[in-house]
Parts: sequence; C-alpha cells; structure tokens
Amino acid sequence: MTISRIEGVALRGLRACVPEASRTLEEENIFHEKNERERLQKSIGVVRRHIAPPGVCTSDLCQRAAEKLLVDLGWEKDNIDVLIFVTQTGDYVIPATACALQDRMGLSSCFAFDINLGCSGYVYGLWTAASILKSIQVQGRPARALVLAGDISTARLLPSDRASVPLFGDAGSATALEIDSQAESWTGIFGTDGSGTKHIFIEAGGLRMPLLPHLIPNDISTQEALFKASRLHLNGVEVFNFTLKNVPPLIEQLLTAAGTNVEGIDYFVMHQANQMMLKHLAKKSGVPESKSPIAMECYGNTSSASIPLTIADQLADKFNQPREIVLVGFGVGWSWSALKLSINSIPRPQVDIY
Repeated sequence: MTISRIEGVALRGLRACVPEASRTLEEENIFHEKNERERLQKSIGVVRRHIAPPGVCTSDLCQRAAEKLLVDLGWEKDNIDVLIFVTQTGDYVIPATACALQDRMGLSSCFAFDINLGCSGYVYGLWTAASILKSIQVQGRPARALVLAGDISTARLLPSDRASVPLFGDAGSATALEIDSQAESWTGIFGTDGSGTKHIFIEAGGLRMPLLPHLIPNDISTQEALFKASRLHLNGVEVFNFTLKNVPPLIEQLLTAAGTNVEGIDYFVMHQANQMMLKHLAKKSGVPESKSPIAMECYGNTSSASIPLTIADQLADKFNQPREIVLVGFGVGWSWSALKLSINSIPRPQVDIY
C-alpha cells in the first residue's frame, strides 16, 4: 500500500465515447427464461451494453473523445506534452498504441506510452501523467497531458459465457491535465496483490501461452483450447470477496490521508464492476447512495473507462462549481487505486457516440 501526494496539477476536462451499436441480454440469446434475465439484470444493473463492431478499436473511441475534448478546451495539438493510453486491448503487440495515436492525432513529439491495466488503470494513468507533468519544463505555457483510457472487452469474451457476456461493454475516454500552481493537492493510494492474477484472467496470447505455433501448425484440439484460453475468465465470487474486503478500508485510508471525511466529499466515483457490488461498497463505507453514482444500466462494466464514463454520464451538470471527488479503481491484478482531488469548473463532460 503506497500513499502519495501531488501538488500543482489540475484536471481541466474529460469526455467519454461509446460505440453506436448496443445489445440487450435478451438479444445475446444465452438466458432463455425471461425471469432469469430479469433477476440477473436486477443484480448486476445492466440492461444494455454498447458493443464495438469488428474493426473498431479502443484507440478509435479514445481518439474521438480526445479530439472533441481538445476543442472544448481550445488546446492546440502541439501543446500536448504527455500522452498516456491506459488499456488492456491495444491495437498491436508492438508498438505501443500511444505511439500510433500521437501520429494519428497530429500531436507534436511528446511522452507517449501505454499502461496495461484495467479496473484500476484510470487512476494509475492520472497519477502517472500528473507525476510526469511535475517533472518537465515547458516554455511560455503550462505543461499539459492527455490520459486516454478504455477497453473493448467484448472482443475477448466467449459468446456463450454466462458470467461475462451480460456484464461487459466497450468504451473509451479522454481526460486533460494541466500544471496549475493554484491547484489543490491530490492524495492517492495504490496497491497490488498478485495472488489474484488468475481470477480475472486471459491466459493465452502472451509469450507464456502463445497463440502462434512455434514450428508447425497446431492441431484442431489445440486450436480450440487456445481459443478458449484467449477469452476472459472471470471468477465472480473471488472478485466480490476481494472487493468487499479491500475497498472499504482503502476508502477509509484515503480519507484519513487526505484529512477529510465522507461529509467533505461531493462524489465517490468507483469502478463500475456491478450494481450489487457498488451498493454493498457504498453501504459498508458509509457513503450515501446520492454520492455514489452508478452508470451501468446502458453501458455495463467498461473496464478502465468506467470511472470517466460514469462522470460524463451521471455528473455532467455538476461541474459548474468546484467539487471534491474521490475516484476508486479495483479489480484485475489484483490491483487497486484511490485518488482524492478537487475539480474546479470544467466544460460539461459528455458521452460521444462513435
């Protein structure tokens, strides 16, 4: 568990983007009984998810959000000094997708790299970008960063998997940061417990279990086994147990470190794992439901995009004045992150359609 602080960085704006196409659980045709579908929907809180069609990548959604955000802010493309892409569904094995995005967006030379994290990744991305901004010098203007976070998780699901298909949707996001000596300090807590590696797991596709045969083509049975191993395995019971055990103490520790309490925070925006889990977390942490927005009904669990997407969908009209915000990410890894920051008036966050 690591507690850290950053001074003099401000969040200037954010946007999210989802694919136009969407599907309901009924359209997935894996739960044939209406009562069964309704019970599941009531529990996880997901009715419809946006699904990226073949050929649309996470980077496309993030790029759309980023380009609209730059217009909102009136920032020139050659004024971006840091570009971080947070995803588990990059365009390529190599190079880092951030490099391709730097070129596609027409940005000047800048820090550009990927962070391979999911549920906790958005907060990690913000902290990393802010840390870099504090370390660089720019002539004539404040240093600026874009954090692009998102995933197309549905591309990694088995179509018949009743544990994951009802839950996951696709989305991207863009968040702008800027050096500001008047900005209030950020307080962050980060941690990892790698014993949870196999509970949210895609085993095949890396060098530990490659999909490409070394010398001769794989036989049919091996191909089928690799196909299944290259899709998401989700152990929902272990995820639930990990979350309820670790996240409430994480929130308490963050508030103590930041010198505040639940009453001093306007909104707690948590990774949108599932509705039942979020309500349990809020109750166990003493957070009123009015302070813990949920945006799962039409989007599902969108991995690293879920926090900014929730802000854009549920809190779009709340930033015409300063707000005290806590962001909490948790899950795959196991990995967790929490950040307390102040957000002053920013352009109205929006959810764009790709």
